[in-house]
Amino acid sequence: MRPTLGFFSRLLLSSLLLLASAPAMAADRLVVAFGDSLTAGYNLGPGEGFAPQLDAALPGVTVHDAGVSGETTAGGLARLDWVLNSLKRTPDLVILELGANDMLRGQSPEQAKANLDAMLAKLRQRRIKVLLAGMLAAPNLGADYGKRFNAIYPALARKHAVPLYPFFLDGVAGNRALQLADGMHPNKAGVAVMVRNILPSVRAALEGSGHAAPVRGH
Repeated sequence: MRPTLGFFSRLLLSSLLLLASAPAMAADRLVVAFGDSLTAGYNLGPGEGFAPQLDAALPGVTVHDAGVSGETTAGGLARLDWVLNSLKRTPDLVILELGANDMLRGQSPEQAKANLDAMLAKLRQRRIKVLLAGMLAAPNLGADYGKRFNAIYPALARKHAVPLYPFFLDGVAGNRALQLADGMHPNKAGVAVMVRNILPSVRAALEGSGHAAPVRGH
């Protein structure tokens, strides 16, 4: 059967529709969730982790999972450039979520702060917006350790003038119904709570004007 004029008309229309939709697809903003097992979706199924659930909650935004289970701030600092260079374009936002494993291992809060400081400086140099996701020390580490560790995130947010989400596990920590059997990592429902709670901060960070001048003193 020979193609008819109507066939070619439909083919041309399809091609025009594809071309028209290309800019919209290219316009999707890119968010990189850069962190540890809390970002990576430890022991969760496909689509259940933080990145895919956040992706589903943000139309027009692609959320790239750059979480590695067991990651410390030192490990994050070592791989940050590699992750950014491996992307096809500059992210519109990086959610920086690290420090929990440093704390659980009782590592120096001052070293964790230095590593996070260096990562924030790298992201600032690349003119990438950041949402800093904070962590709180476990009570069993003692009051002194807790005071030093908990101060890391507000101080760095002030220094680098980036928005701070104070506690990444807000609404989930201490709630066994929202945790895996280990009592530490969120289950699917726990991740949903985390995504719902952080969503306004992510949206605000995406719409923000970017990095401001650093605040003196920290």
